[in-house]
Amino acid sequence: MEKLFDGEYRLMQVLWDSGAVNSTRLVELCGEKLGWNKSTTYTVLRKLKNKGVVRHEETLVTPLLTRAQAVRAEGEHLEKMAGGLSPFLTAFLSGRKLTQKEAEELKELIDRTMGEG
Repeated sequence: MEKLFDGEYRLMQVLWDSGAVNSTRLVELCGEKLGWNKSTTYTVLRKLKNKGVVRHEETLVTPLLTRAQAVRAEGEHLEKMAGGLSPFLTAFLSGRKLTQKEAEELKELIDRTMGEG
């Protein structure tokens, strides 16, 4: 999957929240949530369609990429840039304290992932 740029990711968030939506309504939602005009919305929508992450048929816009898929792809990209998972997590968590809940969730994720191997 091609990397989503900031504006593309923001439009995808609107689509993930709304689900399949009429393009006129999408313009309204982007105006309300992002402060975008019709031209900006359609420009970003066209880029997303060219990347194959949305379908725009007739007047219906449908996300083809899930939020989880986008986050996973972005994480993989960042992990490669950091030189592996451990350096990525170290850099990501640097200077930050985890809450007890976050620590428990991470531990559960690690335990679940280790069980898959």
